[in-house]
Amino acid sequence: MHPLNHNAIRVLESRYLLKNSDGSIVETPEQLFKRVAHHIANAEHLLNNSEQQLYWEKEFFAVMSRLEFLPNSPTLMNAGLPLNQLSACFVLPVEDSIADIFTTLKNTALIQQSGGGTGFNFSALRHNGDFINSSHGYSTGPISFMKIFDAATDNIKQGGKRRGANMGILNIDHPDIEEFIELKNVEGVLSNFNISVGITDAFMNAVEKNADWELKHPISRKSIKSIAARALWNKIISNAWLTGDPGLIFLDTINESNPTPKIGAITCTNPCGEVPLLPYEACNLGSIDVAKFYNEKKNKIDYEGLEKCIVTAIRFLDNVIEVNNYVIPEIKTMVKGNRKIGLGIMGWAELLIKLETPYASEKAVKLGEELMAFINEKSFDASQKLAEKRGVFKNWDNSIYNENVKLRNATRTSIAPTGTISIIAGTSSSIEPLFALAIHRENVLNNETLTEINEACLSYLKRKNLLTDEIVSEIKKTGSIQNTGLPNEIKDLFKTSLEIEPYWHIQHQVAFQKHTDNAVSKTINLPGGATVADIENAYLTAWKNKAKGITIYRYGSKSQQVLHSGTDETENQGSCKVCVN
Repeated sequence: MHPLNHNAIRVLESRYLLKNSDGSIVETPEQLFKRVAHHIANAEHLLNNSEQQLYWEKEFFAVMSRLEFLPNSPTLMNAGLPLNQLSACFVLPVEDSIADIFTTLKNTALIQQSGGGTGFNFSALRHNGDFINSSHGYSTGPISFMKIFDAATDNIKQGGKRRGANMGILNIDHPDIEEFIELKNVEGVLSNFNISVGITDAFMNAVEKNADWELKHPISRKSIKSIAARALWNKIISNAWLTGDPGLIFLDTINESNPTPKIGAITCTNPCGEVPLLPYEACNLGSIDVAKFYNEKKNKIDYEGLEKCIVTAIRFLDNVIEVNNYVIPEIKTMVKGNRKIGLGIMGWAELLIKLETPYASEKAVKLGEELMAFINEKSFDASQKLAEKRGVFKNWDNSIYNENVKLRNATRTSIAPTGTISIIAGTSSSIEPLFALAIHRENVLNNETLTEINEACLSYLKRKNLLTDEIVSEIKKTGSIQNTGLPNEIKDLFKTSLEIEPYWHIQHQVAFQKHTDNAVSKTINLPGGATVADIENAYLTAWKNKAKGITIYRYGSKSQQVLHSGTDETENQGSCKVCVN
């Protein structure tokens, strides 16, 4: 069992380890991983591979106990328990009738109660003030219903352990889009939602040509209003500068790689944007800590060990689909039909430090693309081999693969935020740079605060005989070494999120997206002094480079944050909008 740091233990004790009726912990971390491994390995029996069930149980336990691979939180929390809802994220349809809307609300409550996050595209709902023939009344529009969903989420704690999370999308041609863009200007409105505008290439082309843009009736598709595309675009970027919302979802780019276009177009994602999904789809996610595959003797990535972990992780995630409890029948049908999974990474920043490669460098971006290409290729191969033994996913005939290759899973890779599982693994989150060299996290464990100093930095400086009391004090106070007398090459190596130019954030996102068949959840962190022009440049760069979505956050945009620089709350220098699921 790999040693767990203090914060990992606190997180596990708060959210993951089993408790009795008195609230006392009755499970160790090792027992948690054994529980999960045993339950996920039961799929081997269900899939006529009983003779290897014990072997895979041991393999699943090994990669988790070494903290090389961890599945999404609901799997860790619920596997082998009566609830047994193991999926991280879901997309539900929102159709234009009261009955459909409130059926979706009921299903949302069931999913969030069981530990899942939910995504919705509200664009099918008629706009505010539209006449309704059946009732001779007038529609209140999608935003009014979003507020109802938000209120419901407020009163549901996911799996009894964490607050619910939603993604709300409205397409750029919806008549209520202007109101939607400004929704989160008042703090506290839709506090349980990330919101994004569904963007099309046609709209972006209209922006570039300074042309007019038609807002259309959601049902009849007749033009309701004409507006200058650039005026609408300026409203988006100025509001994103102000609050961090809305983000953008690039619908055409997403559907260019839709693996099952005959089943339907994808119009929505999960709450953090890393998994574009059809209505009633869910996704099971897991992440590999790539920093644990650094070979210190050879000063390079251990690709052989990484490949073995990938094969185990893909099998683990496919097994989850078999032993999962589906709270809604339609979800079971869709998940079993497409068998989407999402294997991603964490520990990218930690790996770069071990390789002495600054995050803000072409070398890092090139390595990221190479690393993800390897993970994507080996995930594809592993899914092919599973298909040989277990069969293709049910909708394979209606997929883009049906004439080329047999696959077990319609998608295999995804870059998730890894908010809490990276804490358990004791590594940096996802493909993000280090947020700061010393941080305190708020709203992770109810009202508790977690503080930490980056061990990779301290170890590096100690190894170089550069660690002094003064530098430690500076790190604790500001979370940075940029104002110390350390050599510039070391300052470059340990530049943190707000000290790195937005260009490099986007380059990393694009590099990983090239070899990720779902999407990439990444926060483009900007300093407080960033301009509206900086936001516009980030959004345009993301679209032109075929990102599937983009989220930005400018320091100081919100009064409540998750991450703060420095271990002293009175000395925080930065903050970040981070998914902690």
